[in-house]
Amino acid sequence: MSTDAGMRTGGQVLADQLKIHDVDTAFCVPGESYLALIDALHDASNEIKVISCRQEGGATNMAEAYGKLTGKPGIAMVTRAPGACNGSVGVHTAMQDSTPMVILIGQVARDQEYREAFQEVDYRQFYGALCKWVGQIETADRIPEMVSKAFHHAMSGRPGPVALALPEDMLRDLTDVADAERYKTVRPGVDPADIAAMQQMVADAQRPLMIVGGGGWTEAACADILAYAAANDLPVAASFRCQDIIDNNHDCYAGELGTSVSAALAARVKEADLLLVVGARLGEMTTSGYSLVDAPRPKQKLIHIYSDPDELGRVYQADLPLAAGVDRFAAAACKAAPVGAGAWADWRASARQDYLENLKPTAGLPGPVDMTQIMAEIQNRVGDNAIITTDAGNFSGWPQRYFKYTKFPSQVAPTSGAMGYSVPAAIAARQVCPNRPVIGFVGDGGFMMSGQEFATAMHYGIDPVIIVVNNNAYGTIRMHQERDYPDRTIATALTNPDFAKWAESFGAFGATVERTEDFAAVFDAALGAGRIALIEIRLDVEVITTRTTLSAIRDAGRARRAS
Repeated sequence: MSTDAGMRTGGQVLADQLKIHDVDTAFCVPGESYLALIDALHDASNEIKVISCRQEGGATNMAEAYGKLTGKPGIAMVTRAPGACNGSVGVHTAMQDSTPMVILIGQVARDQEYREAFQEVDYRQFYGALCKWVGQIETADRIPEMVSKAFHHAMSGRPGPVALALPEDMLRDLTDVADAERYKTVRPGVDPADIAAMQQMVADAQRPLMIVGGGGWTEAACADILAYAAANDLPVAASFRCQDIIDNNHDCYAGELGTSVSAALAARVKEADLLLVVGARLGEMTTSGYSLVDAPRPKQKLIHIYSDPDELGRVYQADLPLAAGVDRFAAAACKAAPVGAGAWADWRASARQDYLENLKPTAGLPGPVDMTQIMAEIQNRVGDNAIITTDAGNFSGWPQRYFKYTKFPSQVAPTSGAMGYSVPAAIAARQVCPNRPVIGFVGDGGFMMSGQEFATAMHYGIDPVIIVVNNNAYGTIRMHQERDYPDRTIATALTNPDFAKWAESFGAFGATVERTEDFAAVFDAALGAGRIALIEIRLDVEVITTRTTLSAIRDAGRARRAS
């Protein structure tokens, strides 16, 4: 598009701001409501790769995974109401997972607003509960200011998603506005007096336990917090789906708190006399429905470190609340003089032993497929360098319980519990980290919610390995039905395609595994396929969790109803 000297369209100004803010990838489904921005990105294609997805939920999930892996805001672009509605699922995940994201939403022209024009939605209302901040850019002159504000909001304090609505006529306006500077990340630091108070509380404890989680972590912060734990001989548990913050092979690592929590670790949380919580909100999943840590006043002494002061005291009243970014806190904590001097060495060692015991397979699970052995085969082949993405569902218990995460970032999963996440997340992960193997775990239910993104992967030559654990059911809900309403199952049985043939129809690699001994060769072939690969593992619905069977759950439900 030709413009007057020094003049740019709003779309061109916006594209230039994305470059200034170090954006290298944007995920989208194109729409007519933001055509001027798409056109401007054509001229920026050497600097910003635009990946066009097959559904807006795929685009926002890819952007969310990008944010998890890079620590930078993931960028999603969607069109008006239908696109924004579809894309909202990934935005909700970014909010609950504290992942930085900027979503750009096409909007009706300004002279059509408030008339219920075609696909008109007020995004400040719609997205207000899903985002840290929602804005609408009314004039092209304010694009640099508003985009800068969006990036600062997404990255500062507790990271999270921000939405900007873009009236389509605004993107065509001409302006000579000056560019903004690149955003700067602002997170609260640490008062040395607070570190001293924390160390005194740790020294006074007999059974301390650290819990790590949340967003804002970096490789350096993970190294620092592990150094602090090792120097003070502290057992460390990871909050739900944050297992990659601590090297699982380290003697301080005690396991994960979430859907796959072991009974021993759950009991240990209750037995602890001090919880040192770094970055985790202590949400429902991490606390087993708030049963491990009483709200609002825990039985354990509580030191709570969180980047957003509004979170501190919102659910739990801490003995020592510290508003600090996890990176700032970890850097300060690892420099503190160690305490304890072996006072709880046995406590830490027993926590580690409980974790190792939890890695032993559960006896008595039926069928020709041993998922424990399959996880061992994957671990042996991809080593410490893999990125594991998981969806929501009971199948996720296998990579949560049995895979050892040894570097950050390597676990990419929705703490929001959103189905349909893993396939787009795996594609984004492989795009971001092309030199690391990416293995995406998904159930048959979740796969059918986003499996169309295979077309995206084939189009751009992105090649993760997707493992579909197929039990022909919405397994988690079936489990809950049998527990609470035994023998009254409804709406959870699924009829599925042949997933391997489905993958092959895209030109992808596809294979089916029905016996444990067949998996290793198939997995090797998938890793070497040179294109996105799908392995369907057909698992009996009876193997409903890593710990028990559907029949056992049903029998227990019958007994409860009879009593």
